[in-house]
Amino acid sequence: MDFLYIKALHIIFVVTWFAGLFYMVRLFIYHSEAEKKEEPAKEILQTQYKLMEKRLWYIITWPSAVLASFFAFWMLYKNPVYLEMPWMHVKLAFVLALYFYHGACHSIYKQLQRNEVKYNSLKLRIWNEVATIILFAIVFLVVLKNAINWIWGVIGIFLVSILLMMSVRLYKKVRAKKSWDKFEKKLMEEDEKQS
Repeated sequence: MDFLYIKALHIIFVVTWFAGLFYMVRLFIYHSEAEKKEEPAKEILQTQYKLMEKRLWYIITWPSAVLASFFAFWMLYKNPVYLEMPWMHVKLAFVLALYFYHGACHSIYKQLQRNEVKYNSLKLRIWNEVATIILFAIVFLVVLKNAINWIWGVIGIFLVSILLMMSVRLYKKVRAKKSWDKFEKKLMEEDEKQS
């Protein structure tokens, strides 16, 4: 019975870890877009994003990563037979990829905290989809276990990746077409006139 509690806690912290990563990169996107704003909006927005990123990173994302890993190792300790299963080896490879992704996000976080905006919003949107691909792969591996055909699995992940990239490009075109940025600028000008 205690194994199921450990498993439940592991799943909960995996969910909060991914939620933190998804929202963190979304904040990175907004932070980089704020770089194009005029003062004082640029400074106000970037200061707020830095604060939000710091809280999300150190209060939710990092603790979730540590706790998800802790409960995962505990599960493997309690049930080492998992390590003999081929699907678990592939899953652990994707988890390793997730750790590298997390580390890269930490690097971007530190750059933005130092006011170094090195990536535009399109690159960050594409970067955000990497976590989605890892999540798909891990969930399908855990649910299907040996039932998955590895060739079809690789093809499926590749197709999902292409679909996500196309979605990002489509979103960018729709956003440009609807001139949301111009609308936002117009609203800010109207607010300034009212003040």
